Amino acid sequence: MNDLKKYLAIVIIAFSTFSLKAQGTLPIYSDYLSDNVFLVHPAAAGIGNSAKFRLTHRQQWSDNEDAPSLQTLTYHQGFGKGMALGGMLFNDKNGYHSQLGVRATYAYHLNFGRDDALNQLSLSLSGSYVQNSLDQRSFTAYDPIISQVIESDHYVNADFSAAYFNLDGYVYLTAKNLLLNTKNSVDNNYNSLNLRTYLLNMGYFFGWEKRFQVEPSVMLQYVEKTGEFNVDLNAKVYKLLDRNKRIWFALSYRQSLDGNKLQELSQLTPIAGFEIDRYLLSYTYTHQLGNVTFANGGFHQFTLGINLFNKRPKDQGYIPRFNPFLFKNDN
Repeated sequence: MNDLKKYLAIVIIAFSTFSLKAQGTLPIYSDYLSDNVFLVHPAAAGIGNSAKFRLTHRQQWSDNEDAPSLQTLTYHQGFGKGMALGGMLFNDKNGYHSQLGVRATYAYHLNFGRDDALNQLSLSLSGSYVQNSLDQRSFTAYDPIISQVIESDHYVNADFSAAYFNLDGYVYLTAKNLLLNTKNSVDNNYNSLNLRTYLLNMGYFFGWEKRFQVEPSVMLQYVEKTGEFNVDLNAKVYKLLDRNKRIWFALSYRQSLDGNKLQELSQLTPIAGFEIDRYLLSYTYTHQLGNVTFANGGFHQFTLGINLFNKRPKDQGYIPRFNPFLFKNDN
């Protein structure tokens, strides 16, 4: 009888976990504050004075075995006149469940300004393919019933993103999960889901003495199907040490505004990073607040970045999270 209860528990947990993950996509973290805007807003593809390579590793609840972890690899680069391409690979693992995905992005940038005054509209479209899997080999017991209820599937998806930059201000608007269909291995049919998520991100750069800069920003996130509504309140400061070195610190506070007291989301995220020449390294720690948290409530993330193919200064344009015009050489 105890074995039967154990099997039922495994079935319920595995099936529930898989159902939730299979019908979901990557959650929105605070990666965009680590000079990794492209991970959240595809319209950032190709913006800046270089191609950008970013590698992230995120570990949740580090004091628990088989805790959720996420790795992402992104690259984007401008080419031609106003065009850009970008790509992302990700590996998301949560206990027995994991998903591998790839995303490709095309962006086009319309510049209405001059070399020294930014006025730009950016539009992009992304397509992605994700493979879900549930590994039962590590289960403590085997039972044919369990294997019958475990299924694997894959899905295709599409995101649309737009951005507008004017001098020291910016606005991003992104609609994610526009085309989310899952293919079930049982009946081999595609099932449409509604997990559309809308992101609105706004910010402004303030600079003093050309070596110090402050960037307040806000991001609103709305999930259409569940009615979830979150807001991020952010502040980020940059300090230029010399021409090729800078450090920055950010603080982000996320709060749910959908009135669900039972699952109210509240978290605080400090971020620190530095750049030397073309290399970037940042560390992010997210701490859950409120009465309901998991384990110690901590999330750790590291981001490694390399900027490639730097353009000459007069073409450097706008760099997300960093406005080079405030720091340009007086000479």
